[in-house]
Formats: sequence, C-alpha cells, structure tokens
Amino acid sequence: MTDIGIRPAVANDIPAIVAMLADDTLGATRESPDDLRPYLTAYERLQSDPNQFLTVAVRGDMIVGTLQLTVIPGLSRRGSTRSVIEGVRVHSSERGQGLGQQLIEWAIEESRRQDCQLVQLTSDAARPDAHHFYERLGFVGSHIGFKFQL
Repeated sequence: MTDIGIRPAVANDIPAIVAMLADDTLGATRESPDDLRPYLTAYERLQSDPNQFLTVAVRGDMIVGTLQLTVIPGLSRRGSTRSVIEGVRVHSSERGQGLGQQLIEWAIEESRRQDCQLVQLTSDAARPDAHHFYERLGFVGSHIGFKFQL
C-alpha cells in the first residue's frame, strides 16, 4: 500500500467521491451521481469550515478511497474535542487490501493532531462487515445512534 497517497479532496475529485458513495447497496438508493450540483455545493461549505477534512486516497491519478473527518469542540468530557468519521468508502477494485485501515489510521492521527480526545463514527445497522472492521481497529460499539430525517 506504499503507492497510496492521502490528501485533501479538491473540487475535481467530487465525481469520483460520489461514484464511490453510490457504489453499494445503501448508497445506490440515496446518492445521485448524475447530478453533482448538490455535492459541489456541499463541497464549498466543507471548504469554508476549518473543522472539516474531506480526504481522498489516490493511487496514481485514480481516487481509490475517501472519508470525511469533522472536529467538534465541546463541553462534555471536561471540555473534550472529538472527531467524527463519516462517508468512509473504498473503490471496489481496492477493497480487502488494507486501504480502509490506512484511511482510518490517517483519521485517528489527524484527530490527534487536532487535539481530539475521542474519535467516533456511526455505521449503518445493515453493515455487519463494517462493524467487524471497526471493532478490529479498536472501536467499541458503546452507543446506540438515532437519526431524525428532515
């Protein structure tokens, strides 16, 4: 995996990122790779927020992975800062080769650099393989997550 680079996403990466978001059972029902306007708008919002890190993994010129890291200052846990990992995706041609672990390790290290005391993430209940993956990396399924659709 030494030929993989991890860097901040740029606007030209958005089509590849959206394609990875849409390339699974759940993403296929909620993503719209044919209309990139909402994704580009979201990208601009992310770019204007210093607590957002939209990241891509690249092999040569190909985007092969992505995740979003959000840093959240807070009062709980004695004023701890936490980070949230979202939108982890690995290109189908790269799955099972350690890239997901490399991305998560990058996110944990970046969280340390941002002085976070906790890294958290959610994973859809329909993704038991992902749950095992995160547990293998040291994450603990300690909470039940709730969402309210607007």
